[in-house]
Amino acid sequence: MKKNIFALCITLSSLLSPLSSLKINADEGMWTLYNLPSQVFAQMQQEGFSLPSTALYSDANAIKNCVVNFSGYCSGVVVSPDGLVFTNHHCGFEAIRSHSTVEHDYMLNGFYAKSYEEELPNENMFVSFMRSQEDITDKLWAEAKKRNIADSEWTPLIDSLQQAMNDSVKLIDKSLHVEIDPFYEGNSYFATVYQMFRDLRLVFTIPKSMGKFGGDTDNWMWPRQTCDFSVFRIYADPKTNGPAEYSKDNVPYHPASWAPVSTEGYKEGDFSMTVGYPGSTSRYLSSYGIREMRDAENATRVQVRGLKQEIMKRHMDASEAVRIKYDSKYAQSANYWKNSMGMNKCIDSIGIIQQKQAYENRIRAYQDSTGYLKGQLDFALLEKLYQKRFELMRAYYYYRETFGRTNELVTRAMRANNGGLELKGPKEKPRKQYFIFDDNSTEWDEALDKEVLIALMKNYREKIPSKYWPDFYTKTVDRKFRGDFKKYVDWLYDKSILMKKGKKIYPNKKKYLKDPGIQMGIDLGALSLGTYMDELTEVSDSINAQEKMLCAAKLRMEEDQPHYSDANFTMRLSYGQVGEYLLNGQPSGYYTTAESLVDKMKKGDFIEDYKAEPIMHELLSAKDFSPYTDQTTGKMQLCFLTNNDITGGNSGSPMFDGKGRLIGLAFDGNWDSLSSDIFFDSKLARCIGVDIRFVLFMMDRWGHADRLLHEILKK
Repeated sequence: MKKNIFALCITLSSLLSPLSSLKINADEGMWTLYNLPSQVFAQMQQEGFSLPSTALYSDANAIKNCVVNFSGYCSGVVVSPDGLVFTNHHCGFEAIRSHSTVEHDYMLNGFYAKSYEEELPNENMFVSFMRSQEDITDKLWAEAKKRNIADSEWTPLIDSLQQAMNDSVKLIDKSLHVEIDPFYEGNSYFATVYQMFRDLRLVFTIPKSMGKFGGDTDNWMWPRQTCDFSVFRIYADPKTNGPAEYSKDNVPYHPASWAPVSTEGYKEGDFSMTVGYPGSTSRYLSSYGIREMRDAENATRVQVRGLKQEIMKRHMDASEAVRIKYDSKYAQSANYWKNSMGMNKCIDSIGIIQQKQAYENRIRAYQDSTGYLKGQLDFALLEKLYQKRFELMRAYYYYRETFGRTNELVTRAMRANNGGLELKGPKEKPRKQYFIFDDNSTEWDEALDKEVLIALMKNYREKIPSKYWPDFYTKTVDRKFRGDFKKYVDWLYDKSILMKKGKKIYPNKKKYLKDPGIQMGIDLGALSLGTYMDELTEVSDSINAQEKMLCAAKLRMEEDQPHYSDANFTMRLSYGQVGEYLLNGQPSGYYTTAESLVDKMKKGDFIEDYKAEPIMHELLSAKDFSPYTDQTTGKMQLCFLTNNDITGGNSGSPMFDGKGRLIGLAFDGNWDSLSSDIFFDSKLARCIGVDIRFVLFMMDRWGHADRLLHEILKK
């Protein structure tokens, strides 16, 4: 499971439907913990949460203290006194892949470190703990008023305040840092203090056959049987137990608290809570913005990635070495390819645009009756602005999907043009300064990359008006190669210094600009920063100002309600119950069993995503799963459903019961509610989690990871 506009200020059921009640919907909401409204906590208690409110945020062993931001794209949870972290398998995917070789394929065969010494370090990975959070909106307004700064020009003010706050916290602890984020469409700002640990080591992963069971076939679908987890460990400075860069002398981190793991399970109607880092929702986006999202963004993503993935899959199927290189890239691409398809389907089938338009009519009526933001919030202007931006935005998304992180040559060309590469050589002699691209040949394949680049560049030309083509299309591809992209790409790889292994590249020499790869990067940069960014900035600033006022109007109109902001990858709490829903008119069931997994594995000869090793067939066909059998159903339960409110970034979020005990890890949403980033449908929206007992079972029966199980379960 892996999605911008900040602000969800009222419950979506009341936002979208004029007939809906103003009653709080317990299933919906991504709530900040430090200022959780009393009405919301009272509802949580009514639903079955039995701990005091201080157990969420302010106690020394509060739940927030064991939940982590996992490497800036997922969530995770600390589960032991020695710093073990659970997250999803797909969140650890790239770390697992990066350690894999044809000889030691951890993706295919799994991995278990039987000692601290065998745990594998991971470059550029980290976990962050949220230490505190506060609303600083009033501080910003006061400072802006003192300096006579308009709220549309706050960026330098926010940057200076963030720096001042960072200076202050680092006097207390150098390992802390502050981030200021906009909430409620920029109507509020919160400052969050984080502590980041950069020495994160891979400890355990099961084979991909189980960690990614069902693959693209089952992604975003229910029922699921995926054992989507991986295990890492935080390492710390041996003297301070604080953050430290990787060192062989570092020791396991000893947190003040960690999440207790429960093997008691759950039943339908039981309280369930997720705490994690949801990435981005757009539930306050106007009807005009939703139309743009559907037709310019999602449709583009589906078209381009479908083309790219077909080529990737063909090459991956033909070579194990290529598969290892591209497993993670393919999974990342396919995830939101399918999400975009599902979201567009839901937008149309639910009629979200029409419902949003009806609600906007209520806002107009509120304006007319109260005069609030009259003459400022202008729906006719907002519609006109989106119409002006549509073609440009569609072209921009084609640009991003075609040239952004799809090909090694283009990536190098754009990095060289961006000027972010470290120059080596004498600073006093600029012409002798150079940079070198690291040998990353284990991460890409030339034949695959070439074919993808040829297909995507040709597709971009066919889909986008010529005014949005980069200059090399006409001045090189057409003039030199008569429009033949294959000949152009072969020439690029042959001639460009960017693809010469270990070559020193001198950016201050005259011949640098004549290199065809460098010229490609310059042309792409000019298109991005010139045609796209220059033209987009002006109209987007005007749109954002209108969307911000739209949020403010909704806040004012519903001021008797507790409000939560759209997701922005800050820590949030969502709560609800374990439970099924109607799937194609029939009860979906709220859990899956070992038997259902075995039934799917038997189809592995016909459905590749259901293939599994013989040992997995044997383990999941066992007659006795104790002590992991559910005491109520008598079954080995694998995955389960709750109506918790999640989105991308929540992957790996701990799922707690009413006593604050870990019962699972969130890893996906369901196909029927893929529009939940813009509209939460309480009847259909479900969070899919892997049962923690399934996790422990695989660690035990497949991994024989006794040392880890003892560490996690010891009292």
